[in-house]
Amino acid sequence: MERSILPAGVEPTADRLQIAESVQKVCDQYDDDFWLKKDQNKEFPEEFHAAMAESGWLGITMPTEYGGAGLGVIEAALMMHTVGRSAGAFAACSTIHINLFGPHAIIKHGSSEQKSRWIPRLISGADKVAFGVTEPDAGLDTTSIKTRAIRHGAEYEISGSKVWMSTAQRANKMLLVTRTTPIDECAKSTDGMTLFYVDLDRTHVEVQEIEKMGRGAVDSNSVFIDGLVVSEADRIGSEGDGFRMLLDTLNPERILIAAEAIGIGQRALAKAVSYAGERKVFGRPIGQNQSIQHPLAESWMALEAASLMVWRAAKLYDEQKPCGAEANAAKFLAADAAYEACDKAVRVHGGFGYAKEYHVERYLREIMIARIAPVSRELIMCYIAEKVLGLPRSY
Repeated sequence: MERSILPAGVEPTADRLQIAESVQKVCDQYDDDFWLKKDQNKEFPEEFHAAMAESGWLGITMPTEYGGAGLGVIEAALMMHTVGRSAGAFAACSTIHINLFGPHAIIKHGSSEQKSRWIPRLISGADKVAFGVTEPDAGLDTTSIKTRAIRHGAEYEISGSKVWMSTAQRANKMLLVTRTTPIDECAKSTDGMTLFYVDLDRTHVEVQEIEKMGRGAVDSNSVFIDGLVVSEADRIGSEGDGFRMLLDTLNPERILIAAEAIGIGQRALAKAVSYAGERKVFGRPIGQNQSIQHPLAESWMALEAASLMVWRAAKLYDEQKPCGAEANAAKFLAADAAYEACDKAVRVHGGFGYAKEYHVERYLREIMIARIAPVSRELIMCYIAEKVLGLPRSY
């Protein structure tokens, strides 16, 4: 199955072709066996992370004055699509994903001093950051978080807990959403939240890994913070404006997740097509049977259609136009299409699809998260119903 280097919906330019080809060259150094071993041994892919940093890809969206490339979400999503389509699938994406959307609040709202202090170290890979938003009792209801940052002069003392913090086992920095004013003292539930970028000081922060279904190479964690003292200089923007700053990261994150999912779905589909052409039963390749052909053809169409929405959303974002509906729809459609492609790839392989040596079972385990996080399918449908169709809010 021949694959185009650029996904459907991306306007081809020399620069975009170079991005896709260059990223693919890095990814091609790490094959399926490399990633299977990392998954089985729960080893963070330091080699891959370092290679991407050395090639400058961790700074693709960062401002040029701080050592980044200063490119847009289209280019960042193209890079992540290429990574997702590689053998590393979602694990590879997760090693670098936060570098592309997490620091957006710093870029947009941080001071010049903060950007100079933080961004070059993120680009070089010297700092690894974990993103702390979700809490055990809050889930998608971010305004209900309980992690508190209490001010004492020029410092804050932070205590609370976060969950599903990726890479916290290895991170040395945290981007934390906290409450500086209790919700019952705020005029609006979205008030009183403050964003910090701080050291992950393990004398005050306990990190417990969560055993999970897939993406074994990249840890997910419960994090408990007790009396972490941070400087006012590590607060991003004004006190109480954290929720509004957090919103700036939502659409880019959804677009990137969608692009990654399309890549993973396309890799799984390519594996299925290859196997269907080689595997013979009753004297003929199984790919000659319509019961095999039709599901794979359907997946190709679904992935191509979802891809068009991904790049429509990315284009709108880069043009600074409203794109909430498109970004959410892209994430929904891409995650579903990719999941179906991975599921079909396993079933086309039959019993061997259940075997780790064929790798498609790893793709299926990893793509599950794209349907769940960072926002559920159900909440996306609620958003579209309310914001696009004008129906009454249901929650």
